[in-house]
Amino acid sequence: MSGAGGSTADGGVGTRLKRYQARFEPVITRVVLAGIFATGLTAQFVQPVGDALEGKAFLGGALLSLVGYVLYDAVQDLASSMRTPARALVNSRQLGSFVSEAFQARKVEISFLGYTGETLYNELYHRLEELLDSAGPAKRVSVRMLVPDFGQPMTVPSRIGGSGEPVDDPDFRKRQERRCRDYDDVLSGLAVQLTAGGRVTVECEYRVYPGIPRDKICIFNRQQVLHGLYNVAARMRLHHLDQEFYDPKGYSTDLSVWSKAGSASAEVAVTMWTKHFDDLWNLAAVPYWRRPAGT
Repeated sequence: MSGAGGSTADGGVGTRLKRYQARFEPVITRVVLAGIFATGLTAQFVQPVGDALEGKAFLGGALLSLVGYVLYDAVQDLASSMRTPARALVNSRQLGSFVSEAFQARKVEISFLGYTGETLYNELYHRLEELLDSAGPAKRVSVRMLVPDFGQPMTVPSRIGGSGEPVDDPDFRKRQERRCRDYDDVLSGLAVQLTAGGRVTVECEYRVYPGIPRDKICIFNRQQVLHGLYNVAARMRLHHLDQEFYDPKGYSTDLSVWSKAGSASAEVAVTMWTKHFDDLWNLAAVPYWRRPAGT
């Protein structure tokens, strides 16, 4: 959610410019400072040069430029140490800003791996609804949601037994599956409506994976990856059933952020997580509610 294939033209140009600036700006600055130093030092001891420059304090200027050269390295190191870290930590409640930023591109690609995807669904719903009035820069939107296969027995989510052990509960699993199906119906309905309008093409697709919801991954335009771990021991009580369940809370999950605009290691991490999601997506099954009748 690997990197180059899904980046927009604007994002690619901006990223390349930042790389060129980061690569060449220190070199150019050092060359200029070193040139000033060499010229000043030469003017101090080579009379014709000194006369040509009409100065008497070239040595002082040369030493000053040398000090500036040394300080430049120190300032660069300090600035690097004070930059926003490549892996900032955000809360799942802050997903709205990432969704809004992603929709500033012409080609929008948002991928999710997790539990029910409720926190991301809410942000996507409002953003897609806004496209009905104004498409903005977005011309193509692709949303991929990868959720657990709630049709299989699970330890999480599950009912909590008398000794704290997980007890598979088909009814509770079915309840979570119904939520995912409802989210799918709403997003797919908006996608059809927006695409029919002709201003933007929108695709929303759900697939299911086997196992428990452990990782929460959000990938935006293959440029940013948010990753966190659900609290699989989180409990929820349904009072009308007088039962407690193991039920991860996505909205309270903290997420580490990797961005291709960050360091080289962050770019590698984005590429790794993107490929990991793509591989899982290709292996995932289409949920029964999306399959053609009779299959």
